[in-house]
Amino acid sequence: MINQPNKEAIIIRTERGLTISGTRITLYDIMDYLKAEYPPKYIRDAFDLTEEELHGVLSYIKNHQVEVEAEYQEVLRMAAEIRAYWEERNRDRLAKIAASPPHPGYEAVRVKLIERKTKRQARKK
Repeated sequence: MINQPNKEAIIIRTERGLTISGTRITLYDIMDYLKAEYPPKYIRDAFDLTEEELHGVLSYIKNHQVEVEAEYQEVLRMAAEIRAYWEERNRDRLAKIAASPPHPGYEAVRVKLIERKTKRQARKK
């Protein structure tokens, strides 16, 4: 944990893993953005962090790189397992929903949505 003189630790361990003190933001959330090569200012603004918090997080990751990376990879592995479980569990249900006809009365709404999407795409070009 990062301790500063006369201050609380910025990084603490909770049931969610390594977390920014006083938040629900994990270091793994920050790692996603770092891996995607977002600039620190963007990360700070995206998570509404102070400069001190961001500096503490980046310092912690740098000073404990091997351990943080190992935990991050484990979090990614577990997330993939959970995603695969729920995709398999819901496969039949989603197929049934996709195969069912649209509800009566929604056809006009669907046509409007498709028209708006087409217009928006045409404006972007």
